[in-house]
Amino acid sequence: MIEQQKKKRKSGEIDEAKRVYDSSLDHKGRIPLRASTGAWKASLFIIAIEFGERLSYFGIASNLITYMTRLLHQDLKTAAKNVNYWAGVTTIMPLIGGFLADAYTGRFFMIMLSSIIYFMGLSLLTLSEFLPSLKQCEVYKCSHQKKVHEVAFFLAMYLLSLGTGGHKPCLQSFGADQFDDDHLEERKQKMSFFSWWNFVLSCGVLLGVTLIVYVQDYVGWGVADLTLSITMGIAIIIFFIGKPFYRYRMPQGSPLTPLLRVLVAAIAKRKLPYPSNPDFLYEVPHHQSTESRGRLLRHTSNLRFLDKAAIIEVDDNPSAEGIKNPWRLATVTNVEETKLLLNMSPIWLTSLIFGLCIAQTSTFFTKQSSTMNRKIGHKFEIPPASMTSVTAIGMIISVTIYEKILVSVLRRRTGNERGISILQRIGIGMIFIVLSMATAGSVERKRLRSVEKEIIQGGRVGTLSMSVFWLVPQYIIIGIGDGFSIVGLQEYFYEQVPDSMRSLGIAFYLSIIGVGSFISSFLITIVDHVTEKIGGTSWFGKDLNKSRLDKFYWLMTAMSGLNLLAYVLIAKRYTYKNVQRSLIVVDGDEEKGST
Repeated sequence: MIEQQKKKRKSGEIDEAKRVYDSSLDHKGRIPLRASTGAWKASLFIIAIEFGERLSYFGIASNLITYMTRLLHQDLKTAAKNVNYWAGVTTIMPLIGGFLADAYTGRFFMIMLSSIIYFMGLSLLTLSEFLPSLKQCEVYKCSHQKKVHEVAFFLAMYLLSLGTGGHKPCLQSFGADQFDDDHLEERKQKMSFFSWWNFVLSCGVLLGVTLIVYVQDYVGWGVADLTLSITMGIAIIIFFIGKPFYRYRMPQGSPLTPLLRVLVAAIAKRKLPYPSNPDFLYEVPHHQSTESRGRLLRHTSNLRFLDKAAIIEVDDNPSAEGIKNPWRLATVTNVEETKLLLNMSPIWLTSLIFGLCIAQTSTFFTKQSSTMNRKIGHKFEIPPASMTSVTAIGMIISVTIYEKILVSVLRRRTGNERGISILQRIGIGMIFIVLSMATAGSVERKRLRSVEKEIIQGGRVGTLSMSVFWLVPQYIIIGIGDGFSIVGLQEYFYEQVPDSMRSLGIAFYLSIIGVGSFISSFLITIVDHVTEKIGGTSWFGKDLNKSRLDKFYWLMTAMSGLNLLAYVLIAKRYTYKNVQRSLIVVDGDEEKGST
């Protein structure tokens, strides 16, 4: 029986090699020619809408705390919490959108739907600045904002969250889907795709936090919102025009069901002895599977308890087409996919501190810059939120150097087609995050000394004489770290999840930023309560000059340093996804992808 199974498996692999990989199916189930679809020609349309969305998101998010304190008249602590809550919801919503796309709607439909919702949010935000019935009161004529404007504003903001929930998990995974994992050249292109994706993303961020923020501060928030609405509308049209060039993956129902079956089968067979050879575990070729969920995975030796789900019993009939009772007998691939998700949990947990540190760039970093001398020459003054552009510049430099110089050198030296492993790239980024928090603490301590000398003792009114360019090191270090960690996390959560869960995989990455924002709000609350109770004065005063952000930054330096040690220990023991590469036909020749 086992020999018969092996022969059928081998035959299936050969048959599979003769077919075009299933990612080339269009949304109607047709198979277009490889040369006319996918790869960079399709990805450029997808990157265009990502540019428009990131321009809009960071144009709003980077200056959001300024809007809430200046126009909604919220104090620093309340504004920081509201920004973190919104950022948290915005980056956790993709878990829902990613699941729905993988299971039911498909990525293309979800991107179009969420893009329209996103456009509605931008439009409402624009109307709240121009319609007299929704418009905010004059900044200097009232101390409390009109309730109707607050309602319209927060409704628009959370429409953006809802749109992002379907947009972010699907767009990047849809772009990566345009490259075939079983095609050697396209697989290498996909590795560069994540880096260049973030390069374009950073360009959108750069324009958002410079041009858009400048318009917000010196021309008008309504004009800025109108500009973003028009840009997003054009980006949606460009994305739709690329429809004939895309490769589509059809949704195949809940990707979580096979994983649940593995757990049920493993528990039911918990008393069975392990087979003497893992080849005796049950597997079925992809083209014979009734669920056809992706590539076959090789057996790994970790989490052996789950292997019992694939043990063939006397009552099982593996020679028959399909599985009679999938709740009793699982394939090796399904078992390995379950292991993948369980192995991801420690990586996800140790990445949360990264999300916590990133959250500071759009809150406290921005408020720091608002208290400092931002003038260039006699007339031009840098908007506080525009300092975030330095982070984007750092990321652009990091990604460019890595892709143009380091990858080729590292490939020759390590023999790894990525240059370094995904988890090594994430770990390098985490080192930079620790350095950025330490730098932020040192700079803030210097700023507070200037506050003591100029404002408290000298009676100075307004901003400090200390230049805002003192903040450049902490911004650029965190940007360089992003070029390693963010790109690595995106690639990790796309590549290491089961093939049927790739939108959800990107959502897992985004949830790190979202949960990190929630942790930031929670940490602020705890630190505020503890420091006020113990020391009599909170680290977070009503304004920044009466706060002790330097101590808060040093606390995060210690937390991120300890977290880095835990991450290194976990990453050393991590087992990567082990795919059974198929032989594919490329220009009439057979090519075998490496594992």
